[in-house]
Amino acid sequence: MKRFAAPLLLALAGLMLFGQGAYIHAKALLAQVLLERAFAETIASGRDTKPWPWADTWPVARIEVKRIGANAIVLAGASGQALAFGPGHVESTANAGDRGVAVYSAHRDTHFRFLKDVRIGDEIDVTRRDGKTFRYRIDSQSVVRFDQFGIDPLSNDYELVLSTC
Repeated sequence: MKRFAAPLLLALAGLMLFGQGAYIHAKALLAQVLLERAFAETIASGRDTKPWPWADTWPVARIEVKRIGANAIVLAGASGQALAFGPGHVESTANAGDRGVAVYSAHRDTHFRFLKDVRIGDEIDVTRRDGKTFRYRIDSQSVVRFDQFGIDPLSNDYELVLSTC
């Protein structure tokens, strides 16, 4: 009986880890469905709509790169809590379509994973919570240190920055 205990415990531990990983992916998929619904409700009603009652954020935009079939719902704020469910609109930056620099941030290995597939010249559509859509064209890509990003926060142009960690 003792010789079966170690393999049984290892199998049980493996099952638990698999279950935890499956739970995280299932939660992420459900969150995307709820975020899509909340964003559609926000556009239809004109009121910010939380994706679930206890959420401390709400959808403010949708980013789409049609060439590669990528899209993501952007949440208000770029706190760790918000970034767990999607890209966040960095506070005190412009909204897409407004003069200035709109900055959206997300993890490079989850919600902004698609950025590895974009190319110079690709178009990015951003639909705001008021239903207006603005088109941007990628004119540069770079990997930089966090303290050498080169973004001019006082820019008077219409710019979009997608940043990752």
